[in-house]
Amino acid sequence: MNKAKILELFNKHMRIEITYPGTRMEQTESVVREVSLTNERGFILYSQMNESTADAIIEEQITYFNNLKQPFEWKVFDYDQPLDLKERLRLRGFDIEESEALMITDLADGDQLLNIPLMPEIRRITDEQGIWDMIELEDEVWGVSHHSLGKRLVRDLQDDPANLLAYAAYVDGKAVSAAWMYLHEGTPFASLWGGSTLSDFRKRGLYSSLLGIRARDAAERGYQLLMVDASSMSEPILEKHGFHCLARSTPCMSPRH
Repeated sequence: MNKAKILELFNKHMRIEITYPGTRMEQTESVVREVSLTNERGFILYSQMNESTADAIIEEQITYFNNLKQPFEWKVFDYDQPLDLKERLRLRGFDIEESEALMITDLADGDQLLNIPLMPEIRRITDEQGIWDMIELEDEVWGVSHHSLGKRLVRDLQDDPANLLAYAAYVDGKAVSAAWMYLHEGTPFASLWGGSTLSDFRKRGLYSSLLGIRARDAAERGYQLLMVDASSMSEPILEKHGFHCLARSTPCMSPRH
C-alpha cells in the first residue's frame, strides 16, 4: 500500500470534494464545511490554516454556525495545520472527544477480506423495519439512544438505496450484530460504519463476516478502498484483516451557547 498516495486521495475525495445527503457543502479559502439541511449538526471537514491565521478562522466558523443556530463538529486529523489546532479548539471551548484511527485497506492488495467466510445469520437490510432492528441493537450495546441515527439511515436508504448498504445478523428473529456501508460515488472509497454485536454473540465470527460481506459488495461495485473511523477496540481487529492506520482524527464539538 502506498500510504502517502492513498492519504492524498482521502483528502481530495473524502474531505474536500465530498458531498453528503441532506447537507449543503461550502468551500471557502480556509475551510470546507458541511451545513445540515435537516436540523442536525454541521461539520468542518477540512481546513487550510497556519499559526498566524488559525484563531481568527476558528472564530469565523463559530460565528457562522451560531448565526445558523447549528452546532458543529470540527474533525481534526493529526497532520492538520497548525499542529496545535486541537489545543486551540479546546481553549476556545470545544469538547474534545476520543481520537479515532483512520483505517484503510486496498482491496487490490489481496483477497484476505474477500475470502472471509460469511455466517448464515447475515442478511442485507432493505427496509425501514430492518434499520430500526439495527438501532435497537445499537441502543442495547451502547446504552444510549440512536434514534437520530435511525432517522438518518431510514432517510438515506429511501433516498439513495444504491449507495447505502446495511446488514445484520439475526438469531431467532432478533438482530444481534449489525453494520452498514456508504459507497461514495465518483470516488474509490466505501466507508464502513457500525459493527456492533450483543455481548452474548461476540467471538463467533459475526464482526468478521460483516467485514467480509461489505468488502465483497464494495468490490463487485468497483470500489477499491475501504475506510473506517476505528475505535481503540476495533483497531486491532481491523489490523488483523489487513487494514492500515494512516492517521488519527479527533472529533471536536463546538462550544455550547
